[in-house]
Amino acid sequence: MTVPLGVFRLILATTTLVVSLHGTAAAAQSFLDQDAKAALQSLYSTSPAAKTLAETARGILIFPVITKAGFIVGAQGGEGVLFEKGKSVAHYSAGGGTLGMQAGMQSYAYALFFMTDADLAYLRRSDGWSLGVGPNLVVATSGAAKDFSTTTGRQGVYAFIFEQKGLMAGVALAGQKISRIR
Repeated sequence: MTVPLGVFRLILATTTLVVSLHGTAAAAQSFLDQDAKAALQSLYSTSPAAKTLAETARGILIFPVITKAGFIVGAQGGEGVLFEKGKSVAHYSAGGGTLGMQAGMQSYAYALFFMTDADLAYLRRSDGWSLGVGPNLVVATSGAAKDFSTTTGRQGVYAFIFEQKGLMAGVALAGQKISRIR
């Protein structure tokens, strides 16, 4: 059986497109991995608590850049990397919306330290994790750095927000959902 030349060209073009898109996606994930590692090192240099938690964390999900903008109605989003034992194992997106008296634009980074296997398993098996639902989430502040040790940070998920830039003013209802990028 012979394949008509037009069909052959279509198959060739489609295959080339799929291969090139896969290469582009792989390159984008490689850049994301590099950005996430750099952001994590930046966090460690400014927060001894984060470095202490990293020693026993089962996994660290880091979003090197979350961008948030709005005027009454707003949106926020970014992509991140899950590290286990120092290796990139999965990629996630975070997105959400806000509604309320607000105006401005800002960017920030955040890292989530999963301290137990059960909390990490919840992230893996959930079809999108809405922050505030599921494992206990503790937002660590700079003052908490004095209180962390390898014996105090054993349960839950610890969140560090850092590298904030820009200005966002107002009060808004916000929700953020984290989903695995497949």
